[in-house]
Formats: sequence, C-alpha cells, structure tokens
Amino acid sequence: MPALATPLVAASLLLLALAGVASADKGPGFVVTGRVYCDPCRAGFETNVSHSVEGATVAVDCRPFNGGESKLKAEATTDKLGWYKIEIDQDHQEEICEVVLAKSPDTACSEIEEFRDRARVPLTSNNGIKQQGIRYANPIAFFRKEPLKDCGGILQAYDLRDAPETP
Repeated sequence: MPALATPLVAASLLLLALAGVASADKGPGFVVTGRVYCDPCRAGFETNVSHSVEGATVAVDCRPFNGGESKLKAEATTDKLGWYKIEIDQDHQEEICEVVLAKSPDTACSEIEEFRDRARVPLTSNNGIKQQGIRYANPIAFFRKEPLKDCGGILQAYDLRDAPETP
C-alpha cells in the first residue's frame, strides 16, 4: 500500500500545481463601465428630465501623453439603462485613456459637443486605486439641438447663480 500511495500523492501534487497555474492571474486587465444619458436642457449635468440612452455606441481611446496615434480603440453599446461595459486586457500607464461618445440611436438627442463628449479613465494598476480592475467613468451625454421649452423653469429650480463676490 505505501508503494501505491507515493505515486498517488505525487500525482495529486502535480494536479494541484497545474490547477494553480491555470487559475493564475492573467496580469493587468480592466473593466471600464459608465452611463450615457440625454441632456434635453443642454445643462451639462443630469436634470430631472434627463434620460438614459439605450443602444448608444461609446469607445475607449488611449493615446500617448505627448500626442500621436491611438494605441487602443475598443467599442461597446449601452444597455436599456444606458450602461456600458468594456473589457481592456492590458495596462496603459504611459497613455491617456478616455471613454468617448461615438453614436446615438436617438435622432432627437444625438448632438455631440466637443470636450463634453468624453470621460477620462485611469487604465493602470500603478496609481493607488484599489478597485480590483474596475474603472468607473463619469456619465457622458448627448444633447438635443434645441432645449425643451420648459428647461428654463427646470434650471431655475436648481437655483444656479454665480457665487457672491468675496469682499
């Protein structure tokens, strides 16, 4: 019996070692997630008349800090609640990465404004963020060409005024 136990133990140890290698971490990988909405008042933030955009296309674009060609371009489509999820399989420490609006299926709310059409996301493990590879992008919006008629009253309800002058 002891002669049979030695090969059995050795085989068990080999299987455990192979299982450990098979389940080893594949290295840095990230999931970028965020939401796309329609801003019918062109306010630049979500209001009580904003709504999610289902079927919108967004892309993650990574380019070197000093400019140049994109190093990564990955696309996704939003679900019925306006959420997207893009899997990125590598670290982009030396690049600026942004989620950028690409296309809206809603023709009434499909305008893209430059510089308001993107959200920057850090796609590196070397930045102190402990999110287990999940990166949350700020919500980004498509705009209507013309704001809704009742947007003036809606925005007044937010009491948006300039800050008082400091004496």
